[in-house]
Amino acid sequence: MIDLAALRSLTSIAGRGTLARAAAELGYTPSAVSQQVKRLERELGTPLLAPAGRGVVLTPAGRALVDASGDVFAALEVASSAARSVAGGRPTGLLRIGAFSTAIRGLLAPALVDLGRHHPDLRVDIIELDPLEALSAVDVGSVDLAFVHDADGVPTAAPASVRQSVVHTDRGDLAVPAGHPLAEASASVEETDLAAHSWVTSPPGTVCHQWFRRLFAASGREPDVRHVADDFSTQLALVASSNVLALVPRLARPEVPDGVVVRQLATAPTREVRAAWRVSAHDSPAIRAVLSQWVDPDGGLGT
Repeated sequence: MIDLAALRSLTSIAGRGTLARAAAELGYTPSAVSQQVKRLERELGTPLLAPAGRGVVLTPAGRALVDASGDVFAALEVASSAARSVAGGRPTGLLRIGAFSTAIRGLLAPALVDLGRHHPDLRVDIIELDPLEALSAVDVGSVDLAFVHDADGVPTAAPASVRQSVVHTDRGDLAVPAGHPLAEASASVEETDLAAHSWVTSPPGTVCHQWFRRLFAASGREPDVRHVADDFSTQLALVASSNVLALVPRLARPEVPDGVVVRQLATAPTREVRAAWRVSAHDSPAIRAVLSQWVDPDGGLGT
């Protein structure tokens, strides 16, 4: 009988490319993952991995096993759903969620209170993962549910085994120093009003930096960036102290300090936050209980 934990480890290695990354995704040590794969190789009597530079690649036998594993995990989820339905469909047991940091802070953390009150037999464990890692983790079964966001306005592509649904639309707001001319305006701030000011912004490669660059794309003017900081509390502190502006997503916005005013933009940048789960787990009472915090599980799911 194939060890299911070892099979999940091999599938994670296939997606992540190294033992170390797979171990981090699954919550094991690299040594434990290596031992699991070796045990699989002994059971099947054939090598499943081969070294490739600093990483590893699957052998033909390893690839065949991983390709077949989706049906195995899907069958297990169907069996689990059937057992839960007989038990009354109550959300029970452990639900593992992978999500990016601001979704944890802005969506999941507030929802945990309600989930704990209405579903006391459900345990929710959360791990911070970026969207690609989270989708891979859902695909291989190391998490049950993921929260991901658009990449530069384009939905993150998911494997065929994974279903997604929009649960939230995040928007960017303008943070300005109190007393700044833009803080006193009576209407939403137009993009044409932004180019003449100095800024603190998120590092290149982040969604918020992509948003920031889009604000100035039409004008063709290069913004005056004085500071770069990934933490939004740090950005707001710099807004309060050094007469710069910041573009801050609502989902990630911490408590606004004294000396800072938040204004809406007339054309606000947005990103869609999606929940993702395996198609075969769609009827899971635990997944449906979590999703019902934002959408109607019977009428609002599915993309």
